[in-house]
Amino acid sequence: MCDEQTAADNARVLGGMTRRGFTAAAAATGVMAILPSPANAAAVKGRDVTIKTADGTADAYFVAPASGRHPAVLVWPDIMGLRPAFRQMADRLAQSGYAVLTVNQFYRSTKAPFLKAGQSFDQPEVRAMIMPWRDPLTPAAITADARSFAAFLDAQPEVDTKRGLGSTGYCMGGPFVFRTAAALPGRVKAGGSFHGAPLVSEAPDSPHKLVPEMQGRYLLAIAENDDARAPGDKEALRTAFTAAALPAEIEVYAGTMHGWCPPDSRVYNAVQADRAWDRLLKTFASL
Repeated sequence: MCDEQTAADNARVLGGMTRRGFTAAAAATGVMAILPSPANAAAVKGRDVTIKTADGTADAYFVAPASGRHPAVLVWPDIMGLRPAFRQMADRLAQSGYAVLTVNQFYRSTKAPFLKAGQSFDQPEVRAMIMPWRDPLTPAAITADARSFAAFLDAQPEVDTKRGLGSTGYCMGGPFVFRTAAALPGRVKAGGSFHGAPLVSEAPDSPHKLVPEMQGRYLLAIAENDDARAPGDKEALRTAFTAAALPAEIEVYAGTMHGWCPPDSRVYNAVQADRAWDRLLKTFASL
């Protein structure tokens, strides 16, 4: 994922610590890890944007290579929302040749970022603040938002609309990828869900039941402790994608805990997060 010089630069920035050592320190202190840049990283330009939707104005971050037109990617953050970690992830994806929109999914209730230094969802007061913002995000609202965000992307000069649209989602954003793909089957051609939950339920509109309405190729990276809680989910997902004749890479990542991908997570796993990122780039190669 990164050349030797980039790795050396990262080591210097981290004060000589290895990435594994920094990961342990980050987990203990809440510091955000520094992600490696891809080899031959493109120069990128990012900007804060606002997007009109049926329910108001969403704030978001858009970043793309500084020149040319590129496949678009819509990113749905985890429950801690659009914040520096997800801006860093968006920049990294743009460096690999994508025009990336990372949204504040809670725009109906608050602007991003809404967390203070040291705050995390595992703190009761933070959960009490965020959970009411989750209530307006019904399947219908998510579907409508996905259409608005895709329309915004397709209007940007950096986006190549002849290429497919990709989408990624983390934690609560994982199911949003399914709803985005089902809402825009002629547009969404690849997606990635990272420790997405819940993807399987008995509800008639459970994300896994939307697979027949989707097109393209998908990556589902499952946390080990999520799999331990619901070991049948991966098989339900495999059955759904096989029945729909859609290619999907569905894997439980050993040694990971729910929330292991964002670099500011208390359970961030650098090795497995890098491996999942590499698999995402291979999935998006089909766009």
